[in-house]
Amino acid sequence: MNQPVLVRSSDAEVLGAAPNRTWLLADAADTGGVMNVVRTTLGPGVDGPPPHFHRLAPEMFYLLDGRLRVLVGDEVVVLTAGDYLLVPPGVVHAWGTLAESGADVLIVKAPGENRFDYFRLGDRIRRGAADPAEVLATQEEFDNHFTASPVWTRLLAGEPERAAVVDFPGGARDWAPDGTEG
Repeated sequence: MNQPVLVRSSDAEVLGAAPNRTWLLADAADTGGVMNVVRTTLGPGVDGPPPHFHRLAPEMFYLLDGRLRVLVGDEVVVLTAGDYLLVPPGVVHAWGTLAESGADVLIVKAPGENRFDYFRLGDRIRRGAADPAEVLATQEEFDNHFTASPVWTRLLAGEPERAAVVDFPGGARDWAPDGTEG
């Protein structure tokens, strides 16, 4: 890639509705495969994706505002504004907000692969325009491999009032690669 990439906020595709939105900033096709960049906001007490890992690329999180609880392997950490987290390839992770705080997070995968269609599928599922089971068929395409995490399951089991942005098969709490409960 030899050209600068500039994406104006007003030009970014925005999925969802406040407070749960995702801005599609730069896909791999836009950056010559260098990275994929999205910005996501979640309201208080909201689950992101269920436990998963990426085989090919690390995922980087930079918390712009709020607090974000992140499963990293068998540990759960809480990020606050200004914190940076790098999740290496192969490490199981998931995230969501705490009951008392939302979050605004910049997420970068590098090297990048085209993932905007993954986020669009999630948005269609959220709106009831696609079946949640469709996400299982995309695991190889988007290098998003879902797996079970007893640590995440135990943590969320004590918080029955949580909301899910996307109704993943088996719920965002925990499920096995075949879509059955973990």
